[in-house]
Amino acid sequence: MKQGPRYHVKLRRRREGKTDHRKRLRLLRSRKTRIVVRNSLKNVRVQFVEYNEDGDKIIVSATSNELISKYQWKYSTSTTPAAYLTGLLAGKRAMDKGISEGVLDIGRQRPVKGSKNFAALKGVLDAGIKCPHSNEKIPSEDRISGKHLNKEIMASVNNFKSKIIGGK
Repeated sequence: MKQGPRYHVKLRRRREGKTDHRKRLRLLRSRKTRIVVRNSLKNVRVQFVEYNEDGDKIIVSATSNELISKYQWKYSTSTTPAAYLTGLLAGKRAMDKGISEGVLDIGRQRPVKGSKNFAALKGVLDAGIKCPHSNEKIPSEDRISGKHLNKEIMASVNNFKSKIIGGK
């Protein structure tokens, strides 16, 4: 193990590869609500988080599992259309709570063009939340609607979109 007067042990969450503290500090300095998007192998989670000294406070949250339980989604919850609908659901809830703008926080995930992170961001933007972004990164309408998966999903995405926005 390294020793010496110049050796500095990195913070635990940095050692574990969970947090990039420099990036987090830049996001917190904006003083805007963070739109946190996290992917797992089976689900997508979108949360609106505000900083608090005692710990971050989650204001609004939506997971792709809710598409199955509340809206009877029949398809996978880890796809690009599911990420878009989850972002739309979270954005609609945030608008109901009075949140009008935020900044995207994808954590230590790489910002890949057309990824599920940016599909969720597109859903948040379509709900009416303002967020700085690059249109190059957002997936195409064909991918968001699920055309690359099959024809049935395309009709379902538009149906669910109207359900979520309509508040049914």
